[in-house]
Amino acid sequence: MPKFATVEEYTAALAEPLREIVEAARPVLGAALPEATEGLFHGDPTWSVGKNHVCLLKAYTSYVTFALWHGQSVADPSGRLAAGSRDMASVKLRSVADIDAALFTDWLRQAAAVEG
Repeated sequence: MPKFATVEEYTAALAEPLREIVEAARPVLGAALPEATEGLFHGDPTWSVGKNHVCLLKAYTSYVTFALWHGQSVADPSGRLAAGSRDMASVKLRSVADIDAALFTDWLRQAAAVEG
């Protein structure tokens, strides 16, 4: 994927349904982390509190990954989070229907508290 200067440029360059997923997820993440700054880190939309990264969205060919830097430290009774490297955990979003605002808000608040 080419390099972009803003999250808006990143999003606009995505094909559907990836663009729709990112556009639907951004306000959920922003509302859950009102103190966070949205920006690009290593080319991907990332939400950070201070210098601490909390989460990111990364578009692939057929899905968007929603990842939490300390996702393995988050209680996940849904079982949707998949463990990744280090302490990261993520979920694949294949459609807007995969975005659960209440669940994601809970995860984000827990993840931000770990970063805190």
